[in-house]
Amino acid sequence: MKKVFSLAAMTFFMIGFYACQNKVESGPSFIFKKAPSKEAVAKINGKTITEAEVFNDIRGDIYQKRMEEYQLKMGKLKSYLLESYINSDPNKKDLTNDQFVEKFITSKVVISDAEINAFAKERKIPQVTPELKERIKKFLIDGKKREAIESWLDTKLAKNPVEVYLEKPQRPVYKVSAGNSPFAGGKNAKVEIVEFSDFQCPYCAKAAELVGQIKKKYGDKVKVVFKNYPLAFHKDAFKAAEAGLCAHEQDKFWKMHDLMFAEQNALGVDDLKDKAKRLGLDTKKFNECLDTSKNAERVRGTMAEGQAASVKSTPTFYVNGQLVMGAQPLDVFSEIIDEELAKVK
Repeated sequence: MKKVFSLAAMTFFMIGFYACQNKVESGPSFIFKKAPSKEAVAKINGKTITEAEVFNDIRGDIYQKRMEEYQLKMGKLKSYLLESYINSDPNKKDLTNDQFVEKFITSKVVISDAEINAFAKERKIPQVTPELKERIKKFLIDGKKREAIESWLDTKLAKNPVEVYLEKPQRPVYKVSAGNSPFAGGKNAKVEIVEFSDFQCPYCAKAAELVGQIKKKYGDKVKVVFKNYPLAFHKDAFKAAEAGLCAHEQDKFWKMHDLMFAEQNALGVDDLKDKAKRLGLDTKKFNECLDTSKNAERVRGTMAEGQAASVKSTPTFYVNGQLVMGAQPLDVFSEIIDEELAKVK
């Protein structure tokens, strides 16, 4: 059978080809010049090619790399400021920076057995051996020490604000509509969050908790839309997506949503039917809906929407179109939501 390169494979081949050369020259094929406009990236046969034409489907990847650079620079800047404040502190004297931090910033950091046990329980660690307990303790101590250092630096900065001239990368914006997908919150809310998710994805289960926090904090000020994006390697995810829509027909989507995420290890067809029964759905209608794959095309439809919006993993969110990849902390979402709400006041 004749083998044909896919476009994606060819792209990676070309990137690898140019990345693996010992010597890089522009040669006659590429003439590097100053761009005639901000959007232009190249010109071929007299036609200018723009960033939107070439990079549209990797805007999320570009943003992530720019954020990595930004965070690296901000981390280095904070480290520089921390060192400056320590060196100017009257208690510094002949102490090294590490000694100063241990004595005056992190000396009160302690970790209790209760915190260790809570950590193990949250991560479903069945047995905490003495060795594992010490590793968990060190991990938690390191985290608390970082928090203590950040807090100490924040106190200094509050008294002497620092002007920062680094430009924070802007999140790419995509056109993603709610359509007829299940939603919670205000129908006409000024902030719309569209989530592409997979019921068998453990990170999506974390995101479900996050969505609950968002709904609790913002109520009808925000509209949260759920779109199915079952991944191929999760064998029960597609049928679970159908089940959610079957429950939606009986106005029980979010109850089914919560139960499926709470019981991710039980998403087979019989398990889904059992959940519907426990939730008080009309099981005859639900079972018929599920057995006939009534909503399969709707699931494929939202998957196509996700592909068009460059979804590469789950969960992926769009806050008024702004891309947020993964189950990020509530603060990340709050920053965007608050900015968007401020625009409409």
